[in-house]
Amino acid sequence: MPETEKERWRLSRLYGSMSDGEVEKLAADAGSLSDAAKWALKLDLSRRGLKTKLEELSPPPEAAELSKVVNLRQYMTLPEALLAKSILDSAGIESFLGDQNIIRMDWFLSNALGGVKLRVREKDVEAATALLNRSRADGSDVENVDE
Repeated sequence: MPETEKERWRLSRLYGSMSDGEVEKLAADAGSLSDAAKWALKLDLSRRGLKTKLEELSPPPEAAELSKVVNLRQYMTLPEALLAKSILDSAGIESFLGDQNIIRMDWFLSNALGGVKLRVREKDVEAATALLNRSRADGSDVENVDE
């Protein structure tokens, strides 16, 4: 007997030993159950003649707000990328570094991979670009003063 069938059989016996109230309570939280558990629960509900429907979990509200992540800049060294990321993080702009672990392990691969990618959400591109451009301009002014 395949594992899925064994699991369904085990769950059918378990649900059969529960009271109607327990089974209905379980059906109210069915979104957290596996497919095999849902199958066995539906079977048990129909066997008992209960009209309770399985309640599915609604997707988290954050899922609707997810936006596309785009590459903003590429840096050949990890310290440059980390500095740019820290500028964005301190401004409250969520950012991500792509290929940072690979390049951290073997920095010779940076050129082949196109460097460390600084990624931000599409809605933050303009603000992030302005911040990084401003910090670059500020940094170049400091270098000119030192010379």
